[in-house]
Amino acid sequence: MNRQAQSAVLFVLGAALLHAGLTDLYLRYVKAGLRPLVLAAGAVLIATALATAWYEWRARAKEEEHAHREPRVSWLLVLPLFALILVAPPALGSYSAMRTGTALQQSYGYAKLPQSGPLRLGLADYAGRAVYEHGQGLDGRQIVITGFVALDHSGAPYLVRMALNCCAADAQPVKVGLTGQIPPVLKPDGWLQVTGTYTAKRTKDTVNGGPIPYLEVTQAKPVPTPHDPYDETWNN
Repeated sequence: MNRQAQSAVLFVLGAALLHAGLTDLYLRYVKAGLRPLVLAAGAVLIATALATAWYEWRARAKEEEHAHREPRVSWLLVLPLFALILVAPPALGSYSAMRTGTALQQSYGYAKLPQSGPLRLGLADYAGRAVYEHGQGLDGRQIVITGFVALDHSGAPYLVRMALNCCAADAQPVKVGLTGQIPPVLKPDGWLQVTGTYTAKRTKDTVNGGPIPYLEVTQAKPVPTPHDPYDETWNN
């Protein structure tokens, strides 16, 4: 591609990054804390595109160039960039979760729990407390967690959140098994807000042998997909 085409591709790529960073689209690719870097990258690419176009225009004004014409098919490189702007990819879901071992890790410490009322916990927070603190402070409390549904090969249900280190490429699942009053029909990848109580029941992930705690379900209701479907709290 010639310099003009290169600058056009750089400009569209920069615009795509700015669009993603100014909306929630970037959350399909990277963790929330990287938003400033996404916006900065978009701005740098647009500035580079404008500078490239300016210098190319100056060069052509000073001397006539007789470069050969590049094939027009090279402009097809722009199509994936427009797809990035126009089509938001789905977040990783049950298919990836059930083919990847649980990534549950022990936290350096857990925040103090409120003394009364329902405990609204992140899924990874509940899983960590249930496994590594053996349910300390959870027993007898009403617990509310949210995640998407995944079913194993036998149809057993799990509530899952995909945890990020940096970006969607390294996302790994944290899984909580469901027992008790489970809805009779569960749709994989559907999001549920589950209310229940701590149980000491455990199982080992069939993929990597990691620990999977359970929640004794008393109530479950569908909820919309959250604007940020990934969980970053597990590695804080």
